[in-house]
Parts: sequence; structure tokens; C-alpha cells
Amino acid sequence: MAPPSRRRFCMQRVYNQNDSETQEQNGMNFHDKVVLVTGGTGGLGREVTIAFLETGATVVVTYRAAEEFAEVISAAQKIGAPSPVGVSVDVTDAGAVEKFIAETVARHGHLDILVNTVGGYAGGTNLWEVDPGKYDQMLQLNLKAGFVLARSVVPQMIKQNNGWIVNIASKAAFDHAAGAALYAASKAAALALMDSLAADVKPYNINVNSILPSIIDTAANRKAMPGADFAKWPKPEEIARVILFLCSEEARVIHGAAIPVYGKT
Repeated sequence: MAPPSRRRFCMQRVYNQNDSETQEQNGMNFHDKVVLVTGGTGGLGREVTIAFLETGATVVVTYRAAEEFAEVISAAQKIGAPSPVGVSVDVTDAGAVEKFIAETVARHGHLDILVNTVGGYAGGTNLWEVDPGKYDQMLQLNLKAGFVLARSVVPQMIKQNNGWIVNIASKAAFDHAAGAALYAASKAAALALMDSLAADVKPYNINVNSILPSIIDTAANRKAMPGADFAKWPKPEEIARVILFLCSEEARVIHGAAIPVYGKT
């Protein structure tokens, strides 16, 4: 039986006018928005991508594995939603990201929402036994990606006087467990980065918030921890709904927040 995070892709759904009307009544109609989901084919990013597509948004995703992007296109087709635009780019490369953002704005005319789901985990080892290479890896994926993206996206949002940014941090930003020092440090730094950015953009109509998941119920995490109680883990689609709310007009008063999405963990 497919894990909950994958079952959705097997469901036959119809993307129709009734869906759009219901979403609009709930303040979740993004039909006029251009949304960038970085890491938009991963365990969480895939669900965020599909959730925005269901609301009628134009969605651009970054990916590193072509087969994962193909899976997202297939999932979108199964529910009758438009396919996302996919770009293979290293989001820790400042030059490549600047070029990519400029091309995205030129193509679509605006960029309204950035959801950064790029990240990585390394843990289970005492600090003094960690390979030094893990230090750079954690900072690149969990901190630098958010910095590079914000640096390229915010000027466009200031120009528009409109925008939303949601960055995925982690419960580990506060809960500094043994065996995960570099991961916790990089996620804590990512949270501080977004907090300061939120203060920077107060003069503009831009909302910046962070999401703090615990262990997300993905196929990869189930494989890594087969003996865990999966029912306690937050589901990717549940977190996606929180992200959509944060990117809606109804959530304009939420700014500079760190939203816990721990499930029952």
C-alpha cells in the first residue's frame, strides 16, 4: 500500500469550475498568481506544487532529478490541473538563480510567491565525529539556498509592492537534539535569516514566514525509520495547506512568524 504522501497521486480528481469557486470562497484561489516552489519535486515540495496547481496558480518549480519532475507532471495530469513549468537549476548558485529569476519574470510578467522547500539532513553522529564536508553541505542546502533565492526574488517583489515568501526551516531550529548539531545549526540560522528579512521588508507589502516541520511523513523517512509511528508525523499535504494559507490575503497579518507543524511528535 502506498504511503499517505504518495496515495494522492493515485487518486482521480477533476479540476473544474466548482473546485475553483470553492477555493475562492475559502480565500485560496491563486489563479492570478505566479508561484515559485524551489525543490518543488521533493517529498514536501511536490505536495506544495500540486496544492498550488489545484488553485489555478501558475507554478514554476526547480528540480535536480528529471524523473521526479516527470512524476509531478503526471500527478498534475491525473487531477486535470495545468502542468508546472520546470527548471533544473542549482539554487545555491547565485549567478544561476539571478538569471533564472530574471527569465521567469520576463516570461510571466511578475513573481508573487516563493516557497523554498530545498534542504537536507545529516545526523546520527556526534559532532566530533562528523565529516567536515557535512558542514558545508548543511549550510549550502539549509541556509545559502534561502539567502540566494531571497536576494534575487525580493527586489522584484519590492518593485511590485507585493509578495509572499515561505521558507522551510525545522523543529530542530529550536529543538537541538544530540547527533544533529550541524543540521540544527543550519536550520536555526535559516530561521534567523528569514526573521531579519521580515524586518527588512516591513515597508513593503511582502510577507515573510517560516515553517517548522518535525519529521515529515514521506516515503524516504519511512524507509529510513521503518519502526516509527508514522501516524504521528505531519503529512506533506497537511503542511502544504498551511503554506497556502500563509500565502493568502487572509494571512496578511502573519509576518515574521515561525509556524510549528509538528503533528503529534
